[in-house]
Amino acid sequence: MDIKTKVAQMDEMISKGEILNAVDTFFCDETQTSDYGKVTTSGKQQMIEKMEGFLEAIENINGITHHHSIVDGSISASEFTFDFDMKDGSEIYWHEIIRRIWNDDGKVINEEYFDAQNQ
Repeated sequence: MDIKTKVAQMDEMISKGEILNAVDTFFCDETQTSDYGKVTTSGKQQMIEKMEGFLEAIENINGITHHHSIVDGSISASEFTFDFDMKDGSEIYWHEIIRRIWNDDGKVINEEYFDAQNQ
């Protein structure tokens, strides 16, 4: 399966809120992640643990919108808007670009998040 197809599948899972399943399916064990808040993970298991904690803090998913994706060789970029009500009463509204680097086995080796609202 080519990377363009995998990106489409991963983005569809994320759009449905299946974030943990997307990480488990498409990340390699050595995946490194970082975001614009300077939070990093080292390895698929650490990312799963981060996402489990985050997802447990969500009270309501108001919407996850996938806008666009592009693929160039082994690099992809996907634009999303995430709208959540959190259990602590706060609200999260993220408009972000997720850049991924895919390895030769068709797994994500690096994922980085960029704040599309402040670019």
